[in-house]
Amino acid sequence: MTDSLQVPLQIILRNMRHSDALDAHIRQKAAKLEEFHPRIVSCRVTLEQLGKHQQQGRDFRVGIDVRLPGRQPVVVNHDQDEDPYVALREAFDTMARQLDEIAREQQASTRVHATPVPD
Repeated sequence: MTDSLQVPLQIILRNMRHSDALDAHIRQKAAKLEEFHPRIVSCRVTLEQLGKHQQQGRDFRVGIDVRLPGRQPVVVNHDQDEDPYVALREAFDTMARQLDEIAREQQASTRVHATPVPD
């Protein structure tokens, strides 16, 4: 396995500066998604810093949009965590579970259709 996604990856940062470390972290997390579903067509990750609150620190919103062949986009949104790395981890964990579930459903469907019908 490589640490790079084999399909197009788009990273969008809003209201925050670019960070090589954050970029590398996102790329690594996105590459791991292929372990849960091997037919990813594209992946878009949006990380947005929301307005700063007086009582709290910075809040972040993560959106992940994954495209699979023949399906509607698989979308995960995770809001308001004071650490962008935690917000990313939680969003990618949720996406991994969804992709794993989709892959299992597709495998089960394939097995059901592949079973010969007795005469």
